[in-house]
Amino acid sequence: MAKRVVLVVLDSVGIGFSADADEYGDRGANTLGHIADSAGLDIPNMHRMGIGNIAPLYGIPPLGTTSAAYGMAKEVSKGKDTTTGHWEIAGQILEEPFPTYPNGFSEDIMKAFEEATGKGTIGNKVASGTAIINELGDEHVATGKLIIYTSADSVFQIAAHEDIVPLEDLYKYCEIARKQLKVGRVIARPFVGADGNYTRTANRHDYSLEPSDNMLTRIKSAGKDSIGVGKIFDIYAGKGFTDHVYTKSNTEGIDKTIEYLQQDNNGLIFTNLVDFDMLFGHRRDLIGYRDALEYFDQRLPEITSAMGDDDVLIITADHGNDPIFKGTDHTREHIPILVYGKKVKPVNIGFRSTFADIGTTIEELLLGEAPSTGSFASMIV
Repeated sequence: MAKRVVLVVLDSVGIGFSADADEYGDRGANTLGHIADSAGLDIPNMHRMGIGNIAPLYGIPPLGTTSAAYGMAKEVSKGKDTTTGHWEIAGQILEEPFPTYPNGFSEDIMKAFEEATGKGTIGNKVASGTAIINELGDEHVATGKLIIYTSADSVFQIAAHEDIVPLEDLYKYCEIARKQLKVGRVIARPFVGADGNYTRTANRHDYSLEPSDNMLTRIKSAGKDSIGVGKIFDIYAGKGFTDHVYTKSNTEGIDKTIEYLQQDNNGLIFTNLVDFDMLFGHRRDLIGYRDALEYFDQRLPEITSAMGDDDVLIITADHGNDPIFKGTDHTREHIPILVYGKKVKPVNIGFRSTFADIGTTIEELLLGEAPSTGSFASMIV
């Protein structure tokens, strides 16, 4: 058994389109592959771990001997959003996708929201978050009406200027929408600026549906620590955590993960590094994405150095977001899996049939038994 498992989700770092990618319009997507092909990718620490052994990556050849176990997994759940991917990792597979609104939300939905909040709304369409605040920011500032938008994912997003709508009010409006809607997430999107030049702030807040019992609740029930770093707490609606901290960047997420590793805890440290997705994937910023991956790789030795002899690190993702693929949305991709620890065998764990194998493995490592089939714990320890 392991004392601690550190699960780091590199948000949107997929490693090649899934067999069912045609159903999502994503055949040909390959987040890591296209970044390596188009911009070059210098990630020596993950290379040594075996990232190049999982799938072909330009400039990152497979190694005969790696420092970590490696493999990849496909998604079984219907969807390609953050909540769906994370919930499947923790053992909850969605047979039906969360509802999406490619033509905006219905008149009934908007009327109910406006009546409950006492606020008017503008927008109500599929849009890029950075684009819509510059398109409608002036009108919002002048009228106080909330900017509502969605995406290809199951999200109801509320954007408001921090000087016009105080954060506590924006969060209250999100809580109202959360009670009314069955979308995967309601997201507060505060921004600042003036005269058509607006910038989102780091005070984003996600409101997810509550998941069923899963890896997190079972770890907590067993008396172990279950710690969330970043938006993890929100993705699971706070269910199953003993402690959590919000972060405003990948840098802070890595720092907080290391801080928890330096404390005397026993259980799971679950980190999401959102910048890959939020700042670079959706914005199709190839160079920014590459630089963020290289920065994480540079910080990786700090994480491994803070680990104890009985700790295990798992690096993975939740979906793809190919920065050179069409559109600005997530892509249906397999996710990489790297497993490192002083007592971890550097073996090929193969192609896993569901993201849930990660959570099943974590439970066996921490609790001594797996809740279902699919654990690869016996392969690596």
